[in-house]
Amino acid sequence: MKALHQSKYGSPDFLKMAEVDKPVPKKNQVLIKVQAVSINDWDWGLLNGTPFLPNRFMAGLFNPRIIVGSDIAGRVEAVGSNVSRIKPGDEVYGDLSGCGFGGFAEFVCAPESDVVSKPPAMSFEQAAAIPQAGMLALQGIMAGNPIEPGQSILINGAGGGVGSIAIQLIKESLNKSRFLG
Repeated sequence: MKALHQSKYGSPDFLKMAEVDKPVPKKNQVLIKVQAVSINDWDWGLLNGTPFLPNRFMAGLFNPRIIVGSDIAGRVEAVGSNVSRIKPGDEVYGDLSGCGFGGFAEFVCAPESDVVSKPPAMSFEQAAAIPQAGMLALQGIMAGNPIEPGQSILINGAGGGVGSIAIQLIKESLNKSRFLG
């Protein structure tokens, strides 16, 4: 299968398409044919190898040995023997940063617990844009006191993924009279 291979740390110029072995799902994993992947801060840090300690220990001290790409969406091709919630053909999305990355490839394996079903009305591209930005937005909102009616909230950087999702979460929460917190 084809994957975007990183030969060294630094510039995106070091990324090249390469032929690598197609992964085989372990007992608790699903094999996903990647339809969309988003680029976020994790990918940039792994590309540059910064911050040094966490990213270099994860990806390789001097020579990267992982395929970057954490937020993916795709269709399940195969499942491991212990997988029960997901079946081949299901459309899923998830965050692979906790299980080895690998999204910039034709196929990737992920634990069943790290992916969820993609809503049918959502495109693969929309689904791949949600995992990390959505979790950061939710964590940011939940970190403070509960949101109260009439409260002013400043979201610094609302033009990016995290901020725009945070605005929608707060708006939806207030519209339903169900306040986060």
